[in-house]
Amino acid sequence: MPETSSSALPRQVADAYVDALIDLDPITGTYLGVPASAGRLPDFSPAGQEAVAELARVTLVRLDEAEKLPGARSDAERRCGRLLRERLTAELAVHEAEEGLRTVSNLRSPAHAVRNVFTVMPAASKSDWAAIAERLRAVPDALDGYRASLALGLDRKLPAGPRATASFITQLDEWSGATAADGRGWFEEFVTAGPDELRAELGSAAGVATAALAALRDWMREVYAPALEGAPDTVGRERYARWSRYFNGTELDLDEAYAYGWSEYHRLLGEMKAEADRILPGSGPWEALAHLDEHGTHIEGVEEVRVWLQKLMDEAIEALDGTHFELAERVRVVESRIAPAGGAAAPYYTGPSEDFSRPGRTWLPTMGETRFPVYDLVSTWYHEGVPGHHLQIAQWVHVADQLSRYQATVGGVSANAEGWALYAERLMDELGFLPDAERRLGYLDAQMMRACRVIVDIGMHLELEIPADSPFHPGERWTPDLAEEFFGRHSGRPADFVESELTRYLSMPAQAIGYKLGERAWLLGRERARAAHGDAFDAKAWHMAALSQGPLGLDDLVDELSKL
Repeated sequence: MPETSSSALPRQVADAYVDALIDLDPITGTYLGVPASAGRLPDFSPAGQEAVAELARVTLVRLDEAEKLPGARSDAERRCGRLLRERLTAELAVHEAEEGLRTVSNLRSPAHAVRNVFTVMPAASKSDWAAIAERLRAVPDALDGYRASLALGLDRKLPAGPRATASFITQLDEWSGATAADGRGWFEEFVTAGPDELRAELGSAAGVATAALAALRDWMREVYAPALEGAPDTVGRERYARWSRYFNGTELDLDEAYAYGWSEYHRLLGEMKAEADRILPGSGPWEALAHLDEHGTHIEGVEEVRVWLQKLMDEAIEALDGTHFELAERVRVVESRIAPAGGAAAPYYTGPSEDFSRPGRTWLPTMGETRFPVYDLVSTWYHEGVPGHHLQIAQWVHVADQLSRYQATVGGVSANAEGWALYAERLMDELGFLPDAERRLGYLDAQMMRACRVIVDIGMHLELEIPADSPFHPGERWTPDLAEEFFGRHSGRPADFVESELTRYLSMPAQAIGYKLGERAWLLGRERARAAHGDAFDAKAWHMAALSQGPLGLDDLVDELSKL
């Protein structure tokens, strides 16, 4: 870790942490736009994980000293120190429970990180592609380190879930080319866009990376998966509480949160029934959504839907800038992309590099489809793009000089960001951007999905009882199978999406509850700020102040939002 003087304030300590983290984690460096990171990959072995944890421990000691200084009392220093302490403490709790020895998922694992980083690497010049080739040659060591961690987890009786493992093996099959007609893997397909003069080098490097994926797949299938016989897919209350702290930045009352999920379920169901009747009189919500799948407005073609989503975001920026937000020119730029095949079904967002040379991007997984109903895209792109993830994350990067590099980049809290994005969907409904029943039912379906996430994610991991007033299996206790059935009955999305989502919840416990609980925090903060200001409350000024204060855990978010 770079030297930090004894007079360093919290923001300086935080930024020194980022510098040291980039050295240990070149993937983070690439997302931040650091050229020196381009050819390397992290050490995912137990030793590599311990090095990151030791950095966190040293940083917390330095933060203790920094917070004693008189200058640490300013709002900027206080917020940064508060965030840094909460984040590093939560990360260390996860590490010390050895959760990193069983990180298997269909969405979030070292292998996913290795593959996904190539999609954000610069690829405009010969030197860019030379760095890609160098990183491709680093894939075997990175995946070997990951495998060493999983093997140690088996030795210590710390298994991943069987369902997530089976899904991950299927993904590795696809990434390594086992399911492709031409046998070409994802890396081999990726390098076809490279320059002719590097064709041989890129092909060779991609072959090395693909062979490493295949070797990991074989080990997962032949060694790891058989060792999981009898292992549960759920994590239980103790592990769930630890992960809840990590993803939400607060010590949640999990039983209260479960009850809140049910209250939102009942509220949303009533609204959905009203909109469904406007679309198909006499129908229920999911009959109406099925009708829209066949007969509603839709976009034909993969490139066509990418262009349409770009237009949707551009139009939102034009309508919102100057009225409800004040956006810097570089924040106004966001790109619509099609996600690489072989990932999870959910759309996602990647933020801009620190200098905005790579803009923020939204990503649509097509799951092999070429026809895209509009009803479930509009509010989702308000969530992923504008005014959702893009406005928040790009604004953090834009005001990094007022915050700290840590706050603007690696110090995020999942529930803060997902809560803002869900708040953004609701805001667009409040502002009249969902004027017809088709789009509004799609928005309510997305909201219902987030309420169901709270119910099933907490319910199945804690094996809670289904309430007596539930229309679904009242009095029974949740299991993953019941959760998948419930989710499928209460979603307009296809079966492969539902299956992918349930696997995600099982392998990332407590992440999915942050959408609804984070939205509740944002709404409560706005309500209290409005009450404090009365008629003088300025929503545009509040939004920009809220987006410019940097990330916070839910413990601190409502308090800080209320003061704005």
